[in-house]
Amino acid sequence: MFVHLRAKIPNSKLVGGAVVDREIVEAVEAIVPGRETPLQNQLAPALPIQTTIQSSLKQFQIHLLGHAHLDLAWLWPVSETWEVAQRTFESALQLLQEFPDLIFCHSTPALYAWIEKHRPDLFANIKQQVAAGRWEIVGGTWVEPELNLISGESIIRQVLYGQRYAREKFGELMRVAWLPDTFGFCWQLPQIFKQGKITYFVTQKLSWNDTTEFPHSVFWWQSPDGSKILSLMSAPIGEGIEAVKMASYAYDWEAKTGLRDALWLPGVGDHGGGPTRDMLEVAKRWQHSPFFPELKFTKAVDYLSAISGKLSEELSQVQPRDETNTPLPIPVWNDELYLEFHRGCYTSHADQKRWNRRCEGLLYEAELLAALATLSAGLVYPKVELETAWKQVLFNQFHDILPGSSIGEVYAEANQGWAEVERVGEEILTAAMDAIASQITLPPPPHPQAQPILIFNTLNWSRSEVVALPLPTSTQLLTEVGGDMDWQICDLSGERLTSQLSNPEHDSPATLLFLATEIPPVGYRLFWLYPQAVGTLENASSEEESQKKVKLPQVTPVILARDPDFEQKKYFEAKDWILENEFIRVKVESNTGNLSSIFDKADSREILNQGGGNQLQAFQDSGQYWDAWNIDPNYAEHPLPTPILKDIRWIEQGKIQQRLRVVRQIGESEFCQDYILEESSPVLKIATIVDWQERHVLVKVAFSLNLETDAVTYEIPCGAIERKTRLSAEQNPSFAKWEVPALRWADISVGGYGVSLLNDCKYGYDAQSDQLRLTLLRGSTWPDEAADRGIHQFTYGIYPHAGSWQDAQTVRRGYELNLPLKVKALPIGEEGGKSLPPVGKLLDLSGENLVLMAFKQSEDDENIWILRCYECCGGEGRLELKSDLGLAIVQSVNLLEEGEDEELTAKMPREEQERINCRGDGQAFKIAPWKIVSFAVVKS
Repeated sequence: MFVHLRAKIPNSKLVGGAVVDREIVEAVEAIVPGRETPLQNQLAPALPIQTTIQSSLKQFQIHLLGHAHLDLAWLWPVSETWEVAQRTFESALQLLQEFPDLIFCHSTPALYAWIEKHRPDLFANIKQQVAAGRWEIVGGTWVEPELNLISGESIIRQVLYGQRYAREKFGELMRVAWLPDTFGFCWQLPQIFKQGKITYFVTQKLSWNDTTEFPHSVFWWQSPDGSKILSLMSAPIGEGIEAVKMASYAYDWEAKTGLRDALWLPGVGDHGGGPTRDMLEVAKRWQHSPFFPELKFTKAVDYLSAISGKLSEELSQVQPRDETNTPLPIPVWNDELYLEFHRGCYTSHADQKRWNRRCEGLLYEAELLAALATLSAGLVYPKVELETAWKQVLFNQFHDILPGSSIGEVYAEANQGWAEVERVGEEILTAAMDAIASQITLPPPPHPQAQPILIFNTLNWSRSEVVALPLPTSTQLLTEVGGDMDWQICDLSGERLTSQLSNPEHDSPATLLFLATEIPPVGYRLFWLYPQAVGTLENASSEEESQKKVKLPQVTPVILARDPDFEQKKYFEAKDWILENEFIRVKVESNTGNLSSIFDKADSREILNQGGGNQLQAFQDSGQYWDAWNIDPNYAEHPLPTPILKDIRWIEQGKIQQRLRVVRQIGESEFCQDYILEESSPVLKIATIVDWQERHVLVKVAFSLNLETDAVTYEIPCGAIERKTRLSAEQNPSFAKWEVPALRWADISVGGYGVSLLNDCKYGYDAQSDQLRLTLLRGSTWPDEAADRGIHQFTYGIYPHAGSWQDAQTVRRGYELNLPLKVKALPIGEEGGKSLPPVGKLLDLSGENLVLMAFKQSEDDENIWILRCYECCGGEGRLELKSDLGLAIVQSVNLLEEGEDEELTAKMPREEQERINCRGDGQAFKIAPWKIVSFAVVKS
């Protein structure tokens, strides 16, 4: 032991008051094999202090906790995981019988639920060992999920369903968030964990950093709202019982933390396995060694509780100390836990990212409107269906599925799950809108054949946006009018609204575009649609304008047909391609398809510099062993040729919407992009369809801006984070963050002006001081050889604005891009006398800086509803609930939907009370900055 730990023992190391000289180690090393007889003589110099050495070593204690990390899917399909889980759990149960000291832990309630259903005998044995204190349920979440790319509500559902399962089946909550292998952790996790009754957080993943060493081993991790959780950067997982490695770790642990209590996690992992009999036999032998630290098996929660108590003692001898031997406080980490590795996982398998964003939004809307339909129309709330759909989403958010780092078979199965969520979500959403619509009193129509049209808004602020209304094709409206028709849309007062006939693809149904104004927060507004013969409308367009609207150019849908003999057309260079509305004027370069100008008319400001915007930049991205996981850190040194312009043409040039199509080629892949500018919108949308066929290629879209800053703000779950732009390692401590995760937007703002880059399903960004880039696609080939090859569809947008991102309500613009207004056509001839008005406000939070996260039925009481929101701008919010349904707040609750313990809360410091409680006057509540709040609501 001394031989192998020689580097750990300085010449004069103080151990328990005795000086252990290097000569002792040298005496051991001098022993010649075969001549061990004079061993006692050779070690004579060491014998006088043997007792002291033993005593010193026994001051160290290594706590053992059996563990079997089991990826739900990775290099094997989920079906294999079920088999591996059974073998792993059977092995652990057998070893628990053979080794009375052994304690085993495992996470993932989703896995236990499968065992409960398919192996009730095995599950019963696990429950018995949990009750005996020999098997610890850790995790805190339904699965061990990816935690940078999912919404705040998804993280909360991971905790809600995970904790409820643990309490229902095992009689206790999980107190340890156990996430050893997740690829980084968003900043709001401490708040979410604390509100979910999780006390501690454990990971080891940041030891994988490729640039810097994470500075803390035990620390308080703090969220933006001030919530803290005691956090542990643990020993590696998947280790055995190796005396030298363990003792070395114990020495290092003391040096880092001042603690002589270290946690070691023996057990084969990744593909399950857990502790082996050999490991436990070796551990038993070392437990009886006088020259080895104390060994004992411990539960994670007990270990963390013990060291928490030691570290909280102000004068404890085990605390880290400075040069003056003064105890140091536990360090506080007030930032995200960014993994300096696996940056490609923000982009790989882009289909999973799109499914995830789509299904998160769909379940939010379906759940919200189903709850409101239950309250307003007596719809039977689809609780089971929603929970099942949510759990499928949560499963697919596992940290090797959603990041795109599994084999192809995993994604074939995941896509079936996503599709089922979409089917169920759409059914619930449609039924809910139908139920609400059935309760709306319709005023007299402005025309005998007028069809009522409801526009629903599922966000908690009033919106005015362009909507696309599918036109009837074979209904009574058509047959009774006959002949050539035009369509008219009007509001409740009968005033005709400007509209635009749209048919951007020749084989798609025609739609009518119009600006739907002032749709109430979480509400709806009624409009009317009716046909008339062409030329009979009072505000009919001229023949020239009518032709512009109706007779659109015929284009090949989706991706334009490839022409191997294509030569760039000279007339491209002769045309001006300009889109303009009341907010911005946009120019598109005729020879590249890039943006050459975005001019903010209100601010008289050009936002693009000479580099231009919407530059598609391709790079070789190869040479990484972790192909799907890692982007080549030197990719910028390997640019590929600029895209070839294949086509550029107008698709629509109306008052409501302008749409310019640009088609470009990168290698064997084709990008079809529509620049879309709508009436009354300051956002330039770029709707994109890609036929992607590249391998080991990275594509980013760049916007070079007339702004310069050293920091960029990015949306994270339930908040935002400011990160430094990439300068140099000397200038920027965050230099390793050269590719970063974000949700719906990133923003550069400086000097009272800014630009936001929005997206509807992308997650990887990078920034320079005057440039924002969004990562669009990668081309990894391992572990899925066919990853990302095929058709991709996504939209991003550029939003110039005055003021900061808070002033410009960038958060709202991001949600609006992802959750557009919803259109519901009603039957003609509906009767009045219903309970809801033609314009309804079903759920209004009033606060300018509050975002609704969920409105759902309580898990435990069908007469109570849970409303959840968060403060999104870093300032104090004010919530005042208003609803046409007569809803009232009863009390604030935690994320497990429980009221807080008033007696316990009263004993807390005032600052902590303010973080927990939302005190208010009547139905008005003050919401602290970045605070996530939940309320129990009833219909009064």
